[in-house]
Amino acid sequence: MKNNGKAMAKAGKKTFLRLIRTIFGFFPVLLPLVLIGILFNAIVGSIPAVFMQKVIAVVEQNWQSGEWNGCKDEILRYTGILLTLYGLALAASIFYNRKMAEITQGTLKKLREKMFNSMQDFPVKYFDTHNHGDIMSYYTNDIDTLRQLISQSIPQFLNSAVMVTTVFCVMLYYSIWMALVVVAGVVLMLNIIKKVGGSSAKFFIQQQKAIGRTEGFVEEMMNGQKVIKVFCHEEESEKTFDAINDELFHVSETANKYANTLGPILNNIGNLLYVAVALAGSLFLMFKVPNLSISRLPFSISIVVPFLNMTKQFAGNINQVSQQINAVVMGMAGAERIFGLLDEKPEEDEGYVTLVNAVENPDGTLSEHKERTGVWAWKHPHSDGTVTYTRLTGDVRFENVDFGYDPGKTVLHNITLYAEPGQKVAFVGATGAGKTTITNLINRFYDISDGTIRYDGININKIKKGDLRRSMGIVLQDTNLFTATVMENIRYGRLDATDEEVKAAARAVHADEVAEKLDKGYDSDVGEGGDRLSTGEKQLLSFARAVLADPAIFVLDEATSSIDTKTEQLIQQATDKLLKGRTSFLIAHRLSTIRNADLILVVRDGKIVEQGKHKELLEKKGYYYQLVRQQFADEESRKVLS
Repeated sequence: MKNNGKAMAKAGKKTFLRLIRTIFGFFPVLLPLVLIGILFNAIVGSIPAVFMQKVIAVVEQNWQSGEWNGCKDEILRYTGILLTLYGLALAASIFYNRKMAEITQGTLKKLREKMFNSMQDFPVKYFDTHNHGDIMSYYTNDIDTLRQLISQSIPQFLNSAVMVTTVFCVMLYYSIWMALVVVAGVVLMLNIIKKVGGSSAKFFIQQQKAIGRTEGFVEEMMNGQKVIKVFCHEEESEKTFDAINDELFHVSETANKYANTLGPILNNIGNLLYVAVALAGSLFLMFKVPNLSISRLPFSISIVVPFLNMTKQFAGNINQVSQQINAVVMGMAGAERIFGLLDEKPEEDEGYVTLVNAVENPDGTLSEHKERTGVWAWKHPHSDGTVTYTRLTGDVRFENVDFGYDPGKTVLHNITLYAEPGQKVAFVGATGAGKTTITNLINRFYDISDGTIRYDGININKIKKGDLRRSMGIVLQDTNLFTATVMENIRYGRLDATDEEVKAAARAVHADEVAEKLDKGYDSDVGEGGDRLSTGEKQLLSFARAVLADPAIFVLDEATSSIDTKTEQLIQQATDKLLKGRTSFLIAHRLSTIRNADLILVVRDGKIVEQGKHKELLEKKGYYYQLVRQQFADEESRKVLS
C-alpha cells in the first residue's frame, strides 16, 4: 500500500509539473506576471502583524512614559504605509484575478484544440475500443475539473503557501518559543489533512472514473432508444443504470463525507491553537520567561497580541489549502486523463508515395501538374534520387495476407485476390466472415500481419495513408451525416467542389430528389446526424458524397441495405454508369445485387473458399450455391439460380 501511495504521489507530482509547463508554454509572459501579483498580494497580506506589533509597542511605550504627543504622528505614519501597501495589494489582486481568468479559459481552449487535433490522428482502432461517452467526458467533465484547479486551487495554494511562509518567518523573528507552540498545532493539522484528505482524494479519483462510465452508458442508451423500445428493454436498462449510478453515488458520497468533515475539524483545531498560543503567551509574561528571538525583543504585550493574529492567519491559510485538496485531486485526475489522451500514439504513417495531379506527355510518360487535370498519378521517389509517376488505375492485389485485430488471433487467413482496373468485385458470406475487414485493409484502417497488398503495383505501406484514402470512395451501411446543410454534407466528399459539381453528383444518384423535398433545397439543414431525413435519404446523400470525390476505387459496404427496392434499382442503374472504368468492391447480403459482378469472392471463417462469376459458382454447387438457396424462396430461387 505504501509503495502504491508513493507511486501515486510521484505520478501526481509529474502530472502537476507537466500541467504547469503546459500553462507556461501557452502564456510565457502573462503567467510570470500573474505569479508576481499573487506573491506580492500574499506578502502584503502577512505584513499587518508587523505593523500591529509596531503600533502596540508605540502605545505601550507611551503608556509607560505618559508622553502621548509623539504617539499620534508615529501611528499615523504606520497607518499610511499600511494603507498604501493595501492599495497596491488590491490593485495586484484585481490584476491577477482578471488575468487568471484569461489564462484559465485560454488554457482550456488550447487543451481542447490539442485533444481534438490529436484525436484526428488516432487510428480507427482507438475509436473501436473506447466508449464514445468516455471520450466525450474528456471535453466536459475532465476539462471542467481543470478549470477549477487552474482558476482557484493553484492561486489559492500559492497565495496560502507564501503567506504561511512569510507569517512563520515573522513569528520566528519575534519569538521562537511562541512559534514552536504554533508548529505543534500545525503538525497535528497536517496529520489530519494527510489522513482525511488522502482518503477523500482516493475516492474523488474513483468518482472521476465513475462519471466517465455513467456518461458513456447514458450516451449508449440514448443512441439505442429505438432498439430498447422495440424489445421492451426499458426495465432492464433502468436496472443497469441504477447499478452504475449507485456506484457513482457511493464513491461520491464517501469522497464528500471525508471532504466535508475536514473543514470543521481544522477550524476547531485552529481555534484550540489560538487558545493555546494565548495561554502560552500569558504564562511567558507571568513567569517572565526570557524570549528567544531573532529580533532580541523581550516578551511583552506587543509580542503576544500580534502572535494571536498571526496564529489565526496561519491556521486559516492551512484550512483554506485543505479545502482545495478535493479540487486539486479531481483536477489532477482530469489532467492525468487529458495528458493520457494526448500521449496516445497517433496513427503511424511511414508512406512516402503521394497522389498528384498529372498530365500525359507526348511520349506517353506522366508529369506532375499543379492544377486539377482529371488524371491522377502516384509520385514515387526512389533511394537513388529519381522520381517515377504511375497512373492511378485501381489495380489491387492481395498476396497471402493474414490479419488479426489482436496479436495471436488471426481473423483473415492467406487472402489472395486480384482486382483488375475497372473490375467489379463482390464479397459474399455470412455475418462475421471477414468481408468488411478485407476492405478495411485496402484503405489501411488496419495494417496486415503478413503478406502484401499492392495498389497499382505499389506496396500500400509505401503510400501515404491520406493519399491512399483520397483515391477511394466509401459508402457504408451506417450512414454518417453531419449537422449541416445538404450541400455541405455532399461537399464533404471534396471540399473545393463548386455548387454545380455538388448538384451534379446528387443528380447522378438521385439524391437531388432529397433536396427538392426540403424547404430550402440544398441549403436545408439535415439536423443532428441527419435526423430530419429517412435512412434511405441519408444513404443517398452518402452516395452523392462518394461520387463527388471522383475516386478510382469505390467500396460499397452494404450500401443499399437500408434503401427500398425501387431506390436501390435507381442507384444501381446510376452506379453501373459511375463504376465503369473504376475498380469497385461490393459487400452485400442481397445476393441479387451482385449477380453481375465481374468477380465474386466467397468468404467463410476468414478465408476465401470460392471465387468466380455468378453462374460459375452456381455450377459448382458449393457454399455460394447454399447461400443463394438459403436466401431466396423456392419460386424466386429458381429464377436466381438459373
